[in-house]
Amino acid sequence: MIEIQIMYQSPFRIFGLCLLLLLPHATAARQKGEQPLITVSGQAEIRVPPDEVNFSLEVTKLNRDLTEAQKQNDDSVRDILALARRFDVPPQDVKTDYISVEMKYSTDLVDDEEDDAKKVKRELLGYEVSKTVIVRFKDLPRFEKFFAEVLKAGVSKVNSVEFRTSQIRKHKDQARALAIRAAREKAIALTAEIGQTIGKAHSIQEEGFGRSSSSNNFSTVVSGSFSSDEDSAFAPGMITVTAQVTVSFVLN
Repeated sequence: MIEIQIMYQSPFRIFGLCLLLLLPHATAARQKGEQPLITVSGQAEIRVPPDEVNFSLEVTKLNRDLTEAQKQNDDSVRDILALARRFDVPPQDVKTDYISVEMKYSTDLVDDEEDDAKKVKRELLGYEVSKTVIVRFKDLPRFEKFFAEVLKAGVSKVNSVEFRTSQIRKHKDQARALAIRAAREKAIALTAEIGQTIGKAHSIQEEGFGRSSSSNNFSTVVSGSFSSDEDSAFAPGMITVTAQVTVSFVLN
C-alpha cells in the first residue's frame, strides 16, 4: 500500500516566498539604475550702496491738560510733515504709525505723622500723548541736513534709522547667479582631482537669502562711507546681500 501525503500550502506563504526570491533582483536593478552624483554648495555675497533710508521718530508731549498735550503733539508732528514737504518727500513716504495716550504719575515715599512710618504718595503729572512718524527718504545727499532739521522739530526719540536699497530684487538675482556659478566651479575642481567630469545638474536647492542692512541706532558704528564731503559725519555703509545653493551634478 502506497501512502501519499499532500501538504497544503497557504497562498500567503507562497506569495511571501516569491517576494523574498524577487527582492535581491529588485535591489540589484535599483542599484544598477542609480546615477553617481556629486553634491556641492555654493555661496555668493555682493555689497551695494543704499539709495534710501527709513527712520522712525517718536514725538511725546506731557501736560496736565489733555487737550493741550494733544495740541503740542500735533504741532510738532505738523512741523515734521512740513519739513518732509520742503525736502520733496512724497506724501506716501510719510505716515503716522502709532498713537498713544497715557496718564503719568509720580510716586514718592513720605512720612506718616500718625504712625511714624512711610507711605506712598502718588501724584498725577499729566497726560502723555505720543505719536510715531515713519519717513522714507530717498535723497541721500540731503539726508544729513533733513535729519538735523527734523530733530529740531520737537522729536522726543529716534526709534530706528535703517539704510536700504530699492533694487533688492535685482541684487538677490545677481547673488543667486553667482552662487550657482560658485557651486559649478567647485564641482568641476573636485571631480578634476579624481580624473572625472560632471554632467547635467540633477537637483538644485536654494538655502535662502540673507540681507544685512546698514542701520544706526546712535550706539552702533556703521562702516563705509557714502558722502565725498570730508567734513560730513554721514556714513551709511554698505548693504550685504548673500545667497546659498546646494547642487547635485551627475558624475561622469
